[in-house]
Amino acid sequence: MSPVEEIFTVIVGYARDISAIVTCAVMLIRPLREKILGLESLREGLRCLLRAEIVRIYYRHNDDKKLKEFEYKTIQACYYAYKALKGNSFIDHIYKEMEEWEII
Repeated sequence: MSPVEEIFTVIVGYARDISAIVTCAVMLIRPLREKILGLESLREGLRCLLRAEIVRIYYRHNDDKKLKEFEYKTIQACYYAYKALKGNSFIDHIYKEMEEWEII
């Protein structure tokens, strides 16, 4: 093997090792960052507020089954944000029911 081939082999080995280290670091950084910064607590708090707003509007209009347009838009925005934060299926049921209500 020529000296150039040996150098190339060493460089490829280092690149492979660095790639493996970076991959492991990327996999560990996000969970650690979320734990250190308390992002999961913030996410849970946001889910709770979004769920509360959807439920509040639902029970306010459950008798007449009518929503004002701005309330419907608010529910849509809250629902999509809630689902993006991995909210549970309880709100799915309420949202689907409200989608059938009259918009005034």
